[in-house]
Amino acid sequence: MTLRAGSLDRRTLLRGAIATAAMGSFAVACGSPSSDGDGDGGGPKGEKSAKNPFGVAENSKVDAAIFDGGYGTDYVEYTNTVVGGQVKGLKVQVKPVVDIAPELQPRFVGGNPPDLIDNSGEDQIGFLGILDQLEELDDVLEANNYEGKKIADTLYAGVKDPGTFNDKFVALNYVMTVYGVWYSKTLFEENGWTAPKTWDEALDLGQEAKKKGKYLFVHGKEAATYYMTLLIDSAIKEGGDEVRIALEKLEKDSWSQPSIQGVLKVMETMVRQKMFVPGGSGTQFQKAQAIWSNDQKALLYPSGGWIENEMKDATKKDFQMTGIPEMTLTDKPKMPYEALRAAAGEPFIVPKQGKNPAGGKEVLRAMLSKDAAANFSKTKLAPTIVKGTVPADGYGSSALVAQSKMLEAAGDNIFNYLFVSAYGMNTDMLVPWNSFLAGDLDAKGLTSALQKISDKVREDDSIKKLEVN
Repeated sequence: MTLRAGSLDRRTLLRGAIATAAMGSFAVACGSPSSDGDGDGGGPKGEKSAKNPFGVAENSKVDAAIFDGGYGTDYVEYTNTVVGGQVKGLKVQVKPVVDIAPELQPRFVGGNPPDLIDNSGEDQIGFLGILDQLEELDDVLEANNYEGKKIADTLYAGVKDPGTFNDKFVALNYVMTVYGVWYSKTLFEENGWTAPKTWDEALDLGQEAKKKGKYLFVHGKEAATYYMTLLIDSAIKEGGDEVRIALEKLEKDSWSQPSIQGVLKVMETMVRQKMFVPGGSGTQFQKAQAIWSNDQKALLYPSGGWIENEMKDATKKDFQMTGIPEMTLTDKPKMPYEALRAAAGEPFIVPKQGKNPAGGKEVLRAMLSKDAAANFSKTKLAPTIVKGTVPADGYGSSALVAQSKMLEAAGDNIFNYLFVSAYGMNTDMLVPWNSFLAGDLDAKGLTSALQKISDKVREDDSIKKLEVN
């Protein structure tokens, strides 16, 4: 999970949301007492039924404060087209908010928070600071969706994890971010190339690229740690979950684990054999990405699923951007090749003291309907946590099709980690990674630099540590 210093784009905000959720670093001292947990918030009540599992009152309103970031707010407003079929007259009133904490903290203190909040962005409210004032959302996942299926059975694996704090599931993260390696299907077909599954295959592909006057990879100075993400993901797949746990716990010599060193050795060979476009450490990241997406001087690029939308104005026509899971070190890794790093983001919460918390939950149920989830993917070109809502043509987005296929193939083999963003390590890590990719630092030096950064955080008692399991 890599952050770029000084960047507040959509994915950075999403990642920041997950990190802040883990650390509670933006926690607020809310003065109002928590409710007794009955979840009625003093508002109107309706009778519970199969169509109305939370007992929402007819003709009631839901006050929704939605972060106005890269996704906008219209996808929540869209629920008005479907929610009325379940609860007569229920209306969602959406208020776009950019600075979540400054605007909504006073409402928590005053005991009149909104019924539903997309607690995202740079100024989100720390979850740990308001934990006792939030509804637990297990009943949302236990309810049936608008199509009559249990919601929990329609979602991707692990979606509760980023929204669970002290064993309380209080934040429903709605959007899936898929990490992988991206390439042009058109370019590969024209040259008869096959996307690599192992690092040895990638090394062979790099030799083929050189014959065509091209490079295997490219990097930009602000995004050099995208290759750290690739390294970690590949190493976890190769060595198993114990690799992730050691890194997350900031253990001594965690960067010297065999699978990490195995992948790093291949990367070092690629750098030495000049398979990276030169000058990346002095190139702005989007310009570097355009060398791949528009100029096609590089074959592969590691990134999250946001890459298509980010580079839509700098991608060659008929590029057909396609993604694959990160390569494994061998053909017999502990996790299957299809294993994937993917994380749910854009956290929605329901305050207990809202006037209509039951309505807030109903809006979440509406958002998890196939209709609403498909609308989000169609308009935002990103998958939600709801499976099976992206058509075969991906609404014309080859990258969206690839993300859906990767998630489906991964099944339960989905993992994530938080330590880099949670401890704010990325800025420090950019320095050695830029040096390594430029050929000025070897694998041993990079390992030492990364370990020192982890050690510094581990040994600082003033830093609250992540609970890792």
